[in-house]
This record gives sequence, structure tokens and C-alpha cells, in this order.
Amino acid sequence: MTLLPGVRSATADTDRLRTHYLESGPADGVPLVLLHGNLSTGRFYEHLMPRIPERFRVIAPDMRGFGDTEPKSLDATRGLADWADDTAALLDALGIEAGPHLVGWSTAGAAIVAFAHTRPVASLTFLDPVSPFGYGGVRRDGTPLFDDHAGSGGGGANPDVVARLARGDDSDESPSSIRNVIRALYWSPGHRLPADREDVLVAEVLKTLTGDDGYPGDSTASTNWPGAAPGTRGILNALSPKYCRWDDIVDLDPKPPVLWTHGTADLVVSDASPLDFGVLGAAGVVPGWPGPEVFPAQPMVTQIRDVLERYAAAGGKVRTEMFEGSGHGPHIDAEDRWLEVLLDFLP
Repeated sequence: MTLLPGVRSATADTDRLRTHYLESGPADGVPLVLLHGNLSTGRFYEHLMPRIPERFRVIAPDMRGFGDTEPKSLDATRGLADWADDTAALLDALGIEAGPHLVGWSTAGAAIVAFAHTRPVASLTFLDPVSPFGYGGVRRDGTPLFDDHAGSGGGGANPDVVARLARGDDSDESPSSIRNVIRALYWSPGHRLPADREDVLVAEVLKTLTGDDGYPGDSTASTNWPGAAPGTRGILNALSPKYCRWDDIVDLDPKPPVLWTHGTADLVVSDASPLDFGVLGAAGVVPGWPGPEVFPAQPMVTQIRDVLERYAAAGGKVRTEMFEGSGHGPHIDAEDRWLEVLLDFLP
């Protein structure tokens, strides 16, 4: 693989799985670990790495189920704890003992909190994180809409996206082609990457482990609308509120400083996400919607704000930076400002 200057590619055999990662900076630098989200890899941070000061040892792994890391099943019943434990195992294999600064994009927001419950961390940075109550089918306070958590999990994936992902479709012939999914959802609609960089990132996403063990995961039939409840394997089930919660961040002791960065035009993690069944039902896209009293939209950004306000009230230090007009990836569509904010936050 051809990498940007100063960025290195390596693989480590850990006691959990063989993990591929990108790295920059000196071996004795302050550890800064950048964890990517769903349907992405460590290369979604590569453009930032040459710009990060040499005092940091920057590590951007491919998480379980993605990129060039050994393809192993994700136990969704643990939420994102597999990702947290995989990260800890990687740091152990690299001989890193100091508590790292952790950045968690989207899905990985839940993983960095799970990590912080088991090991010391220097700081936590949330980059458009999944809601602290998981993704889909919950009210503002995290109460599930149905006991079986219908409306979340592996059954909610677009089957055409899954099929095209599985067969390696790198075209732009359909809205379901991963290239168009990236363009539509990963950053603001007006932002376009250089063609060669877009090709790199499309190729990275096409390395995703698909099926019941990876993306989207298995599912369970439900008598509740929209007819599917979470299974027990794979990434979308790990994100279900049945298994994924990080509102317990409030209980961390000691409390690391927290930075929350979020794009105001994010369509993935939003109070009105077009990926949320509550929104899809109200729009008539998914028939049979039982109405807003039974299945409202999930107010994801509001939930994040609620929980981080509780964290601050309990003594934690929280800095919030909203990126006006940015989408799900302000580290890409507002690269200069996002990196400036991160580096200003880090000691």
C-alpha cells in the first residue's frame, strides 16, 4: 500500500487477533489512538497523521471486521467491548503502558468508553459518536420502544448495500454502491474528495467482513414493527440499544477530560437521521409505521448532550465543538479546524 509521507503500515499478533494498524510519530511518543467507525478503516485518519506533532505516537488500527485486520466474528452481546478489548490487546502487544488519548468516531465512541472502564486513559474525544443509548428504537431517556428492541440491529441494513459490498462493487451506478453511500453520508453533501483519495477509501470499505459475523450481522424476526429485532453477532447488532450503551461514562472514576466534536449536518447521528426507522416510517418509506407515540425518531444528538451534561455535573471536564455544515466526518470535511480543535484539547 502506498501511504502518505511519515505514515507506516504494520501488523501485530495480539492475544485476541492479528491486527493491522497505521502508525506515525516516534515509538516513545505520547500514545494517541484513533479508532474508526462502521464501514471504514484506519485509513480514514491517514490524511491527518502527517500533520500531528512528533510528540505523539499515533496509532490507527483496523477494527475487528474491517480493513486488513484478521476477520473474526464480533460478539454483539458485548456491545463494543470486543473493540475495546482488541484495542487493549494491541497496545499490550506494542508495549504501550501509558494511558492513551483515545479518539472514537461514530461506532467507536462506544468502544472508547468501554476501554476507559477497564484501563486508565488520558482523554476521550468523541467524533460524531453513536448515541449513548445505541442506535434505533429508544426514547430520549434510553427506554426501549419494544422489549425485544425491534427496529434496531442487523435486520435494518439495506440489503442492496450489503450485496454490493459483498461483491466488491466500487462503481457509482446505484445509490446503494458504497461509493455513493460514502458521498451521501460520510461528510457534507458539497464536500468531494480528490478522485484518487476517494478510490483509496472505497477500496478500504470493500474489505469489510460481510454476513452474520460482520456487516450487518444476524437478525431475529419480531411481531413488532418493523418486523426485525437484533441478533447476537455482527456490527449492527453491537450497535443496538439491546447491547450498546455508554451512558455509564458518568460512573468513570477518575474522569478523563472529554472532547465532543460533531457536524451539524450529520445524517447518521442526528435527531432526525434518515437511517432511523422512526424517521423512515414517518416519511412513508417503510410501510405500517405505528405513529410517533409508539415509534418516534431517536433524538441521538440530544441524548449525547444529556449524558455529557450529566458527566460534567458529576465533576468531569467536557468541551463541545459543533462544526457548522459538516457531516458525519468533520475530521475530513472540516479537516483544518477539527485537527486544530483536537490538538488544542490535547495537553
